Amino acid sequence: MDALDLARIRNNPKFQELVHKRSRFSWSLSILMIAIYGVFIGLVAFGKSFMAEPLGAGPITIAFPIGLGVIAAAIILTGVYVVRANSEFDRLTREIVGQMESPAVAVAAAPVRAGLVGGVR
Repeated sequence: MDALDLARIRNNPKFQELVHKRSRFSWSLSILMIAIYGVFIGLVAFGKSFMAEPLGAGPITIAFPIGLGVIAAAIILTGVYVVRANSEFDRLTREIVGQMESPAVAVAAAPVRAGLVGGVR
């Protein structure tokens, strides 16, 4: 893959759409996970009496299921990302690869590779 191929991919509207959607989605999930974790840490730091409340008569406090909830949230958010990546993001990637491999794209790029476009040789 040469610099021209990379430039064609970067300028492809489908590639730009893929980058935008994937970036926005992954940042959204990251911010959500940071918020969940931040609330948990905030409870640990400032809600010690609440977090120390026992569940029933046993030694387990309320902090334990909340901590498990943080771990479960991370696993669930990872699954949500994988589902979307395997459907929408993979579909867009296949479309981009298909466009780059099509003969029409290769023929259209030939004058550029030969240095005949834009007056630059």
